[in-house]
Amino acid sequence: MTRSTRMTLAGGAAALALALAGCGAGQAEAPEPAGGDSGNASGDAGGAECPVEVDEEIDTSVRIAFQPIPNGDLVVKDLGWLEACMPNASIEWIQFASGGEVIQAFGSNSVDLGLVGSSPATKAASPPVSVDMQVIWIHDVIGEAESLVVQEGAGETLADLAGKRVAVPFASTAHYSLLAALEREGMTAQDIELINMAPDAMLAAWGRGEIDAAWVWAPTLPRLQETGTIILSAAETAEAGAPTFDLAAATTEFIEANPEFMQTWTAVQDAAVQLIQDDPEAAAESIAVELGITPDEVLPQLEGYVYLTAAEQAEQYFDGQMAQALADTADFLVTQNEIDEVAESYEGAVFSDAIRQVAGQ
Repeated sequence: MTRSTRMTLAGGAAALALALAGCGAGQAEAPEPAGGDSGNASGDAGGAECPVEVDEEIDTSVRIAFQPIPNGDLVVKDLGWLEACMPNASIEWIQFASGGEVIQAFGSNSVDLGLVGSSPATKAASPPVSVDMQVIWIHDVIGEAESLVVQEGAGETLADLAGKRVAVPFASTAHYSLLAALEREGMTAQDIELINMAPDAMLAAWGRGEIDAAWVWAPTLPRLQETGTIILSAAETAEAGAPTFDLAAATTEFIEANPEFMQTWTAVQDAAVQLIQDDPEAAAESIAVELGITPDEVLPQLEGYVYLTAAEQAEQYFDGQMAQALADTADFLVTQNEIDEVAESYEGAVFSDAIRQVAGQ
């Protein structure tokens, strides 16, 4: 099957749910948002100042999936930049717990744009699911912020976890990193007791001793690290040839219908990255509000990611490299029986026009 035969979002929802369920997502329909609608659907910016040129002609409605991950998306949300820059648009923010859940929401036409990991995005773009969506932005390149943390006494190496209970959100970048690490160690998922668990459920399970280890991201990771020890990270699996990203994706239908929105959205995200790079303390204040922690707790979390401006992304990833990264991820996922086959091409799964416009290319 090629991308030219990909199913529509509505027609592909059932196949998508089944495919992700096979990976452990285990839900036949898109899940309820983890935190509900916590955004401003009215378009009222609440006094926020737009960091780029305001466009009052944009009057589209958009449903944005976000996750509690420390990056520029939370800065944009907290400061109300989208609402300020597009005052006549209707912006609805919906929280999800993992990329796998967001992909299901894409498949059921419940969101138009949102944050997904590189592994879930690859699964969605691969046969037989082939969701008609495109990668539009890199929120961050994942490093030590996603790591494998183990309970005290549970082991010091991945091999020590043989037969033990390891939690990870299935169909996530953490899941992909764990599988890559197991393969590197000469192990498979069958060598451990792999448990599908959302990050917010890990804290209680960890406290009750129901899991021996977990591969997860901030803000759950530092909480587990208070009594556990990190033995591997996504930075190490990236160095071994399995990089992961937190990506933004949007449906092709929405992208084609809203070119002005896409350019402004990208410019705003670029402004958020520049704030993280130039004034991390200010960025941490906004991220702290969204995560419910202190700015001092956010700052070390930011060090676990790499944040790239539009110009950096255009040069490093959106000139053919992102499509190759998705293809490389798909090659690995096939070997792990996580997807059925690799798509003929992933070029159609990447939208670079807005990034190039913002980057001045």
